[in-house]
Amino acid sequence: MKVLLIGDIVGRPGRDAVRKIVPELRKRHGIDFVIANAENIAGGSGLTPDTVDELYNNQVDVLTSGDHIWKKKEIYERLDNDIRILRPANFPESCPGRGATVVKSNTGKAVGVINVLGRVFMKHIDCPFKAAERELKGMAGKTKIVLVDMHAEATSEKIALARFLDGRSSAIFGTHTHVQTADEKILPGGSAYITDLGMTGAHDSVIGRDSGVIIEHFLTCMPAKFEMAEGGIELQGAIVEVDEGNGKAISIKRVREKMEDHA
Repeated sequence: MKVLLIGDIVGRPGRDAVRKIVPELRKRHGIDFVIANAENIAGGSGLTPDTVDELYNNQVDVLTSGDHIWKKKEIYERLDNDIRILRPANFPESCPGRGATVVKSNTGKAVGVINVLGRVFMKHIDCPFKAAERELKGMAGKTKIVLVDMHAEATSEKIALARFLDGRSSAIFGTHTHVQTADEKILPGGSAYITDLGMTGAHDSVIGRDSGVIIEHFLTCMPAKFEMAEGGIELQGAIVEVDEGNGKAISIKRVREKMEDHA
C-alpha cells in the first residue's frame, strides 16, 4: 500500500495545490490513501465544513490537525459526526471529536490514523506518548497499518515519540513547523519516520503568511493581521509504502511539488 502524507495545508493557496496536484500524484504513484494535516485550511487558521468538503472532493481521505483545531466553532459538530477528521487524541475526552480512526483505503484495506499534539513549547495537555499508546491498543485486531501524526514544535519530542512507537506503527510523521526536514528514514523496528512533512501553500512567505507583515511585527512587536501570501505555491509531504501483511514500512520518500509544474 502507498500512502501520501501531506504537510500542513495553509489557506486557499494550499487548498489550490491539493486540487491541482493530489489527483495527479495518486495516479502517477499509484497512491491508495491520502492523509493531510488540515488545521490551517480556512484562512490560515482552523477548519470549516466547506473547506473540509473541498479537500474530500480532491481525493484526501483523512484529515489530521493540531493546536488550531478549535479556531472555527462551526467545525465542532462536524468533529463529532465525521470519523475522517481528527483532533489530537491527548485533548480531554470531553472535547468534540476523536483522536484516532480506522478508514478503508481504495483497495478495501483498513488504515488506522492517530493524531497527537506535542507539549514542548506548546499547550499544557495530556501526555502524547500515553495517548498514542492508548489509541494503538484500541486498534488491535482492526488493522496492522497505522500512521501517526505528531503535531509538535520540538524535533526532540517528535523523534522520541517515533522511537517509542517504532515497530508498533507503520509511520510516524511530524507536522506543525511548516518547514520540511530531510531526515526521512526507516527506523530499526520497521516504522517510517520524518520529523516534519513541511507546508502545502505559498512558499514565497514566512510559513505561509505575507513576509512584509511578519517582518514588521518582528521589528515593532506591534499587533498585526497576518495576511496570507500567494506566491511560490508548493505541496510538500512524503510517500510511504507499507507492507499490508505486517504493517511495516518498506520505503519513505519526500515529496515537493510546485504548482506551476501542474498547469
